[in-house]
Amino acid sequence: MTTHLLVIDAGTGSGRAVVFDREGNQIGFAQEEWRHLPEAGVPGSMSFDVAAAWALLRRCIGKALAACGLAGRDIAAVSSTSMREAIVLYGDDGREVWAVANVDSRSGAEVAELKARSADFERDFYEISGETFALGALPRLNWLRRHRPETFAKARSISMINDWIGARLTGEITVEPSNASTNGLLDLTTRQWSDALVAKAQLDRSLFPRVVEPATVVGRVTRAAADETGLAEGTPFVAGGGDVQMGSVGLGVVAPGDAAVLGGTFWQQVVNIPPGSVDRTMRVRVNSAAVGGMNQAEAISFFVGLTARWFRDAFCAEEMKAAAASGRDAYDLIEDLAMQVPAGANGIIPVFSDAMDFGNWYHAAPSLLNLSIDPAIANKGSIFRAIQENAAIVAAVNLARVEEFARVDSSGPLTFAGGASKGRLWPQIVADVTGRQLRIPKVREATALGGAAAAACGIGQFASLQEAGAAFVRWDRTVEPNPANRALYDEARGRWEVAYAAQRKLVDAGVTTTMWRAPGT
Repeated sequence: MTTHLLVIDAGTGSGRAVVFDREGNQIGFAQEEWRHLPEAGVPGSMSFDVAAAWALLRRCIGKALAACGLAGRDIAAVSSTSMREAIVLYGDDGREVWAVANVDSRSGAEVAELKARSADFERDFYEISGETFALGALPRLNWLRRHRPETFAKARSISMINDWIGARLTGEITVEPSNASTNGLLDLTTRQWSDALVAKAQLDRSLFPRVVEPATVVGRVTRAAADETGLAEGTPFVAGGGDVQMGSVGLGVVAPGDAAVLGGTFWQQVVNIPPGSVDRTMRVRVNSAAVGGMNQAEAISFFVGLTARWFRDAFCAEEMKAAAASGRDAYDLIEDLAMQVPAGANGIIPVFSDAMDFGNWYHAAPSLLNLSIDPAIANKGSIFRAIQENAAIVAAVNLARVEEFARVDSSGPLTFAGGASKGRLWPQIVADVTGRQLRIPKVREATALGGAAAAACGIGQFASLQEAGAAFVRWDRTVEPNPANRALYDEARGRWEVAYAAQRKLVDAGVTTTMWRAPGT
């Protein structure tokens, strides 16, 4: 009896297979880390090894099924999710001829060349697709056309990684709009390939396959794929989506105006907005939402989780040692110190991630400003609290930018998920800085849970993906903002904005080194 759902997740750092029951409870899991290696002699390249990746995912499927005592015949439907921006090209026989991972940055020269064509060339693409050239497919395809013309000539279809999983299982090469929109050639209004942009890109329209909506049955597991994976031949494969969009479904962020802060290595701020609206300043990215009839504005705060890890590893050896001895998490002990510091972190101004500026995307040099040589004022607790407060300030600035251009009411509860949401202090800071109630979900694998919602919807368990997402989400707790801190944080935000602008000028002058710069910027 087909009683369960399987989601295959191809993330940036690992591949995984996750098994859910029909109520959305996770019961099986397997994960293996992978690395995306550079091509010899190609600076900034990051290839996606399809053969090795498929072998890894097949192992994960077997391990996940074994972990919960199930066999392939017990799976009612399979869906997939993956890193975004990564692309796969296929030849005449449907086999892969070239693939790159999401943060492949080989095409900086091609980005600069495209921007130089005219003052409005990039804007023309952005206004239709919601994407700039920084992360898009076109610069990479132009690199391939220039440097590997024999490979480019073989290409007959293009897809994203989650669609590639479906192609491996069913033989059907399709794309779904939530991830396909991240390659910059999809029309956000129609959720179909933009003929106008394909023509501007001087690409063959036949390269772009059929678009299917998330939660649509794409095809069924073939005999060959069944033999490889242990799944049953004929099992439906249901279109999933990009990791952030599927994660939004898994977090119940499925209605217009719903918003979330996803607090991981990078922090992402997402807001569901109506179609037809992009940011005229080109500061914020817009993608197709997994739920039809909506788009999703998205801003990214760079290296927030990595900044916290850097501080832990560089300055908190004592807390790490104590954590190992006590069985507590080192971050928990560092938060103990930060909780002894008053709101405002004694005026310390961290300079790490900037608010997102998609059209001119670069950061200042990592810095800590306004320190004191008084150890009672500038110490481990106050600096860590300042880092936490700054992440919340950047998120609030990004959310305000979305509200400004999209004119949506996102004043309701804000979903806060990811590793940062597990803290005791960080959620309270985010609530205080934004002035909004936070909802923190129980689920730890929100992206895969969104894929499970798609799979369940695809086989008729729910009438819509929106209904499925709302049914599967479970809430852990809520956090109420402390109004007494709002004015203090508004003032801190103003000081940070002035300080960050000055720090970027130091990068412009060549005095300091940018933390990160988008290709071609």
